[in-house]
Amino acid sequence: MDLVDNLALGFSTALQWQNVLFCLLGVALGTAVGVLPGIGPTAAIAMLLPITFGFDDPTSALIMLAGIYYGAQYGGSTTAILLNLPGESSAAVTAIDGHRMALAGHAGTALAVAAIGSFVAGTVATVVLAVAAPPLSRAALSFGAAEYFSLVVLGLIASIALASGSTLKALGMIVLGILLGTVGQDLYTGAPRFTFGLRELYGGLNFVSLAVGLFGVAEILRNLHDPRTRQRIVRRVTNLWPSRADLRRIVGPVLRATGIGSALGVLPGGGHVLASYASYAVEKRISRHPERFGRGAIEGVAGPESANNAAAQTSFIPLLTLGLPAHPVMALMVGAFIIQGITPGPDVMNDQPALVWGLIASMWIGNVLLVLLNLPLIGLWVRMLTVPYSILFPTIVVFACIGTYSLGQNPYHVLAVAFFGVLGFVLVRSGCEPAPLLLGFVLGPLLEENLRRALLISRGDPSVFLTRPISAVLLVLALVALVVTALPAIRRKREVVFAEDE
Repeated sequence: MDLVDNLALGFSTALQWQNVLFCLLGVALGTAVGVLPGIGPTAAIAMLLPITFGFDDPTSALIMLAGIYYGAQYGGSTTAILLNLPGESSAAVTAIDGHRMALAGHAGTALAVAAIGSFVAGTVATVVLAVAAPPLSRAALSFGAAEYFSLVVLGLIASIALASGSTLKALGMIVLGILLGTVGQDLYTGAPRFTFGLRELYGGLNFVSLAVGLFGVAEILRNLHDPRTRQRIVRRVTNLWPSRADLRRIVGPVLRATGIGSALGVLPGGGHVLASYASYAVEKRISRHPERFGRGAIEGVAGPESANNAAAQTSFIPLLTLGLPAHPVMALMVGAFIIQGITPGPDVMNDQPALVWGLIASMWIGNVLLVLLNLPLIGLWVRMLTVPYSILFPTIVVFACIGTYSLGQNPYHVLAVAFFGVLGFVLVRSGCEPAPLLLGFVLGPLLEENLRRALLISRGDPSVFLTRPISAVLLVLALVALVVTALPAIRRKREVVFAEDE
């Protein structure tokens, strides 16, 4: 009965007209932030955080900021599907099959599936947030530095499933991504690494520049290089809504991805990114037709989109129950709590029940608003694909440059986009997929940080990764995944399955 009473309190708070209005404002801003690469929810929330100081009701402020976050997770899929230009890091995996669907004239279907999966996953994850917050938080506390290191290793090895063709090339892309993630000053010593004397590199490489270059600009260069792909851009778009067969095919992926995202979203770091990649890997592994992945598989859109939206909801669990931020956006949410004179932690649920449960209930309302806001726009979004490439491609480049330049009003970011665009084009022409590289870049710093932290705690004893049970199990799973992937028979089968069409 306590859960029913708490939810009743939450909905009575969230359904107040001003809170519904701020929720709508938050998800609308979040969708725009996700669609436009270069801004991101972290920057958007950081810019709006001082404004919330003047809010009379802290609940309204937190509802709006939360709406920006999970709205951005949805919005990032739009340009990823239509233009192969991920607006959010977790949307990069959606672009793998989503953009292929768009090129085949099924952009509307892909966008609708993304919306449906996001809504279902967000709704279920909100229930998980309400029911399982304390147990999941306690489970997250059992993960130390060694466990996080092993989890990231498992995630990186599993990402080989994202790549087509050679397993060795996929491993090479992961290693290259990790190396790119180490560029900049060392967090512990401050020593510059791989900066080549350039001060612009002291702060490290920017994710937006990397993603926009590897996916967006590289895709443009590939289309300009091959006239056959260029003609497909202006193809007439049909199927603005999934068929019954499509809906049946996405039921399983959406449910599995919701579970994966709900579990991984609790973990600090890149939980929502890891969730989308893990979901894609799972769907590809269990599919009867894995050869369809990377060529427009609808499961490759439904799974990752459901996973990252579920993770976006459950990432609030450690914040609301323990006061621990899971990633930079949650750290800004901690700042919003403090601005309002509230100390986040275990006592918040008892001291401020209307705020906590109102925030939880608003997430379900926000998911409903996202569907009502975005489904009618599908027809408008897909018209982007009917624009002639001579207009579309320069426009994409202009918006990409504006978005990346706005990161710090620094032309270096624009030059980085150009560099990674050429690099991405060379990699694709060489038969290498950029998705594992991107995952290695995102998770590489987390891998290094937890490796060094675990070794510091154990005073340099590497056996700590094997003596801790959870860490040992995760490493064994990673080893099994690597061995199975690298078996010669399976490798030959993969190379046949993923052979490129000439």
